[in-house]
Amino acid sequence: MSSSRTPRTLRAAAIVASAAMVAIAVQTGSASASAEREAGATALTLSAGARAQAISEAQNSASDTARAIGLTGDESLVARDVVKDADGTVHTRYERTYQGLPVLGGDLVVHQKKDGSRKTDKAVEAKIAPAGARSALRAPAGARQVVWAATGKPVFAYEAVVRGTQHDGTPSERHVITDAATGAELYSYEAIDTGVGTSEYSGSVTLGTAPSGSAFSLTDTARGGHKTYDLNGGTSGTGTLFTDADDKWGDGTPSNRQTAAVDAHYGAAVTWDFYKSELGRNGIAGDGKAAYSRVHYGNAYVNAFWDDSCFCMTYGDGQNNQKPLTALDVAGHEMSHGLTAATAKLNYSRESGGLNEATSDIFGTSVEFFANNASDPGDYLIGEKIDIRGDGSPLRYMDKPSKDGASADYWSKTVGRLDVHNSSGVANHFFYLLSEGSGAKTVNGVAYNSPTYDGSTVAGIGRTKAYKIWYKALSTYMTSTTDYAGARVATLKATADLYGSTGVEYQQVAAAWTAVNVK
Repeated sequence: MSSSRTPRTLRAAAIVASAAMVAIAVQTGSASASAEREAGATALTLSAGARAQAISEAQNSASDTARAIGLTGDESLVARDVVKDADGTVHTRYERTYQGLPVLGGDLVVHQKKDGSRKTDKAVEAKIAPAGARSALRAPAGARQVVWAATGKPVFAYEAVVRGTQHDGTPSERHVITDAATGAELYSYEAIDTGVGTSEYSGSVTLGTAPSGSAFSLTDTARGGHKTYDLNGGTSGTGTLFTDADDKWGDGTPSNRQTAAVDAHYGAAVTWDFYKSELGRNGIAGDGKAAYSRVHYGNAYVNAFWDDSCFCMTYGDGQNNQKPLTALDVAGHEMSHGLTAATAKLNYSRESGGLNEATSDIFGTSVEFFANNASDPGDYLIGEKIDIRGDGSPLRYMDKPSKDGASADYWSKTVGRLDVHNSSGVANHFFYLLSEGSGAKTVNGVAYNSPTYDGSTVAGIGRTKAYKIWYKALSTYMTSTTDYAGARVATLKATADLYGSTGVEYQQVAAAWTAVNVK
């Protein structure tokens, strides 16, 4: 990572940690009016060139924007993303600097309507004016100077990145923030988080490939040039691009090295298609560029992870190298970590970390339903095929997260102390309730029975509306420090944009949050 570049809060993440109400009123207004509002508040699909131009234009006017929103002369804005709605509203996401130093936790989003009116969502409301000397202490080896603002009063600090290997073979990239005046550690997080995926396969599928000499390669030219590589037991680099003479790949068994590549390549393609057709997003980062996939990582490596530094997904071969972790919902989960890194950059710890993991579960689940693949029907179970507990149970449950023995069904003051894969349960439960409602229900042959915090009844609005609301909240309103209370506010804003603030959708979003004790 270059010392001049603000790091993404999430550099990598995996599917799991290694450690193991109110009745809804009828909708007001006509269906056509609701459809018109949703269409107007839906983000336009920008080409890579159009998006780059929009970001450039935002940067050119960043000084004027900084003054308009009340920043001091010591502060500057760096445009990172632009989302344009069909109704003319423009949402511009900025990083912030103070006297040229990156402000971690200083990100903000400026929302400007067609009439010129403007609102701003900030990761932190505190004034960015750290006291004391910029560098009272010598910087740790390899560290860069920053302003730390994410967890309280802004202070001058250093950010160091310590790289190594975690206990299960996963690469380690630990970020440590220390006070520049005292040397005290202010914050730290593991940017590459260990986890376990599924070993489910997707049956016979169509793959995007390209001619390569007299053969073919796993290069999907229709989806940003996504490539799938064979690490062949390695743990670094890209490995070797898969090629095949007759363009027929794998045989459905782990003994065939191409089989894992088929599932990984297919999962990436379906995730790309879901983003584009359902959310109007042109690739993970919105720039039309594909990530790449690496399979056969390490030896008997029971993990799968997204690494934002290489913009890639990596899959191990599982126990005894017999269960490649290349399932469809794993691909959707991992690539959605890249989506979060490109948008809200939710800090990967405490409540924001739980929201980060939940976002990947939410979109991984949505991708699985979107695929409509008979070999892997959509469900609200995470890791249901891997059987890591040996009793046939899923890794996580969205209808009642606590069934996994560790995840939270409801918000409490202590939920942020849980591992992020367990604190994610609150948002996963919210998404299930918003999609399907409370109580007993069977979907695609799977029985669910979702409770509520106060015994209330919640009726769902359907999965499509639920993930559109979550995506708009993530991409236009959430920031790096968003917690559960902030997520409630962000999703209500997104719902008001898409469906109005007086309809059933808005009431049900509020009711679903109340049902998981977020008020």
